[in-house]
Amino acid sequence: MANVPHTAAWFDLSSPDAPRARAFYGGLFGWPVHVLDGSGTYALVGDDGAGQPTGGIGQAGPDAPYTGFAVYFRVDDLDAALERAVELGGARRLEPHPVPGGDRLAVFTDPDGNAVGLLGR
Repeated sequence: MANVPHTAAWFDLSSPDAPRARAFYGGLFGWPVHVLDGSGTYALVGDDGAGQPTGGIGQAGPDAPYTGFAVYFRVDDLDAALERAVELGGARRLEPHPVPGGDRLAVFTDPDGNAVGLLGR
């Protein structure tokens, strides 16, 4: 299979009831789910034996930039990709901010209102 640029790198589910969503998707797909803190607001999803989570499930608060699933795509230049999304009719929802590992992430909605994430430098 050829290397496809800008493939999905992460998924995030923002739910008004994160514990319910974690139980549902963990039960449906057998996903290992690891809550990060005592508040239960965010959990990593993935095989902790491999040390590489593949996504997360978090609590959507009243100021959440989106609810539902967002898929994050890896890009070389996050700022340029976010600007290009806006030029093509998208709207910024979550401004770029740092994440562990040296990358940054941002979220926009496409012209249909779907939340799409970008992950890069």
